[in-house]
Amino acid sequence: MDIAVILSFIFFMSIFAGVGLASVRVKKDTTDDYLVAGRGMSPPLAALSAVSTWNSGYMFIGFIGFTYTLGYPVAFLAFMSTIGQFVAWMWLYKFIQKEGNERGVRSLSSLVAEKAGAPEAKLAGVLSVLFLSIYAAAQLTSGGKALFVMMGWPEVIGILIGFVLVVAYCYAGGIRASIWTDAAQSCVMLVGSTILCWISIQEVGGFSGLKDGLNQQDPALTNFLPPDLMFGLTLWIAAFFLGGLSVAGQPQVVSRVMTLGDDKDRREAMIWFFVWQTPFIVLMLIIGLASRVLFTESDFDAELGLPMMAMETMPAIGVGMILASIFAATMSTADSQVLACTAAITDDIKPEWNQDHKTTKQVTIAVAAFATLISIGGLYVPGGDSVFQLVVFAVYGLGGVFVPLLIIRWAGYKPDTTHSVLMMVAAFSGVFIWTVLGLDGADGVFPSVPGMGAAFATHFTLNYIRSPKIAPLGRFKLPKKSQYGAVAAAILIPFGAAEAVYLVGAPESTEGSGGVGNYSISGDISYEMLGNNTEYVNDGETILIDLNTNNIQWNSDNRNVVGVRVLLTYSEDETSNGAGCAAPGASQPDPDTITGTVTHDDFNGTESGQNQGQGSSSHEILVEWYNSSLYFSGNATNMSESEIKNELDSMGAGLGAYFLEINVEAESGNALGCNHTDNGEEVEYLVEVVLLDYEITPA
Repeated sequence: MDIAVILSFIFFMSIFAGVGLASVRVKKDTTDDYLVAGRGMSPPLAALSAVSTWNSGYMFIGFIGFTYTLGYPVAFLAFMSTIGQFVAWMWLYKFIQKEGNERGVRSLSSLVAEKAGAPEAKLAGVLSVLFLSIYAAAQLTSGGKALFVMMGWPEVIGILIGFVLVVAYCYAGGIRASIWTDAAQSCVMLVGSTILCWISIQEVGGFSGLKDGLNQQDPALTNFLPPDLMFGLTLWIAAFFLGGLSVAGQPQVVSRVMTLGDDKDRREAMIWFFVWQTPFIVLMLIIGLASRVLFTESDFDAELGLPMMAMETMPAIGVGMILASIFAATMSTADSQVLACTAAITDDIKPEWNQDHKTTKQVTIAVAAFATLISIGGLYVPGGDSVFQLVVFAVYGLGGVFVPLLIIRWAGYKPDTTHSVLMMVAAFSGVFIWTVLGLDGADGVFPSVPGMGAAFATHFTLNYIRSPKIAPLGRFKLPKKSQYGAVAAAILIPFGAAEAVYLVGAPESTEGSGGVGNYSISGDISYEMLGNNTEYVNDGETILIDLNTNNIQWNSDNRNVVGVRVLLTYSEDETSNGAGCAAPGASQPDPDTITGTVTHDDFNGTESGQNQGQGSSSHEILVEWYNSSLYFSGNATNMSESEIKNELDSMGAGLGAYFLEINVEAESGNALGCNHTDNGEEVEYLVEVVLLDYEITPA
């Protein structure tokens, strides 16, 4: 490991840790200050912290991996989730802040009950601790993965370091330390991500190269409609909106809102939140797509795209900055989640502890240890170390439990204990069963739909059975029977239109590749001109010619560049003069050596040739990065279709910059009375990329 990376990592981590520890100077030894910072936090700080704690390991690791897997369709997640978050900030957070200030509550669990310690508050607290511990475990796993990639340390070491830092943050200043650290690393990470995004775009040959590289791997990656959705497009999109709305059900984010003083502070914080988060999402999306083009190994862990890209493209100080930002973000977010668990336990599960500062800190350590055990245990469970899956389960679980209850309370409906408990049980069951059945994947529907759907279905059913005279939406009345048709049309027409668009425009599945067997291979090799010109090269000189596939006038849609061919053509311009030149052979020129070297990324080739006196001479340089023997054999035995594709498809590796070096070493042999002059040679070059269009069929 480069010592400069380690020093850079330590430097930036020291800054973040110093910011968090500085909160000791202004903290108060009270549980109210420990959990909600005395409700006097600056709106910009609270907003930046909310951005960090809402995204953190999910954005740096999980979202990058999901973008790598899905391609362009991930834009639906980013856009619809943002709309859902906006709705939450506009209405639900206003209700949460108002209720929190009036009732003096410090946990989200307390908001779904009329009084602290009520059965529904206890159940909400238990579910909060469960989901938040899983969420915190995902953050620790993110930090472990980042250290594994950049430092080569085992993931368990990173997880244990994270545990120590989480406890240190908590003891230093509670939520205030977490917020201050979040704000500092948010600023640094936005700068670092911008630099990394710019570098990654250069690496893939610009936005056109990015699209070509993705399209070469799989055309479905550049189609905004994903293939083979099990439940159609509408529910798939709706799940992302509800996922964004679930931000109102995340105790670690809600705690930031609770630190604000009044509604004016909330509105200011909302503006800061979206101004800061929106460009961050765009940067992460581009980096995720670029990582798909740059890292094409079949066994590549998609969630390591960002740290791997930083390692491959940035200087040591940048690598250390990115690593420190990822690690600090995941740790401060885990700290926030641990503190939210602490608030749920001390305010709802065991309310008699809520003013015992010492016991509160002991609870914090216990929760941090529990999350650490989940994170370490996940390393030994297939799929258990997937940050994205852990976050999806936790976020949508919390959203399903809290958001429906918050919505009906915001609407003015006051559910009793039985009503609230059954709604929470239904939401938890919906999320859990949906996830166990494996219906929450990229081609399914995220569990926000079954979770919230089950909760609302339970609410309307209980209202109809137990209190039919009370409007189920409080101050909002349901449509009259005469309006049912219009309501149904308003729902079904957009639904049908979206499904029709999907039916027509969805790409074909690319997952039907054959297994191990015997296959026939056919196809065609063609060439596209990359550069053609003539240069005079002086004796002993080497000239460098820059070329790029972005400048090719493509004759087809094929971008499977599997090689480069260079043809160098030259003659002899050596002159002689003197009386002795009349002697036989005296004026014969000596052959010159012309050397060409072509380079593209890690691929390169060098060939030399000599001119032959009269007429022109030439030589060729051919560099290939595909299995030409397999292609020309026309057959593959005991191979899978995907293995054959890996041998024949460059996966975008042939796109981007090329460099051609031409060197001339002239020789001029003098004879008695015959002087020879040779200052160099005129060399014509023709550079072409080699394209392979292939087809694999069962033998």
